[in-house]
Amino acid sequence: MRNKFLGTGDPGYHPWRKLATVVSGLRYAVIYDFSVAWKLIASIPVLVATLLLRDWLDSLLLLVVTVFVLVAEMFNSAIEALCDFVEPRYSEKIAVIKDIAAAAVGLAMLAWLLVLGFEVEAMLAGAG
Repeated sequence: MRNKFLGTGDPGYHPWRKLATVVSGLRYAVIYDFSVAWKLIASIPVLVATLLLRDWLDSLLLLVVTVFVLVAEMFNSAIEALCDFVEPRYSEKIAVIKDIAAAAVGLAMLAWLLVLGFEVEAMLAGAG
């Protein structure tokens, strides 16, 4: 695809190629990044249960925080891979960059776990 700022790449926008890239990246993240895979696997049953048993707004909130934590995790993995590619040896500056990226994932996980926990608790309270 053409980069309009750098003037490089092939001209033209191809939405199917873009979609294929998105699917490829998501597939790669789920298969090779355990932290992405387990969050996705943990969210799917709760998301299905909220769709069936709870209000649509609860399902939407759970979907948003799940996507939020997955995006944060994928950005973190990309940042770590890029840092390791640029500087394979230990660097204090790289360590700080990786720590900041990990902190972003930590905050996203906190929001995800809170919403996930509240939804599971609400479903269990409704069943009992």
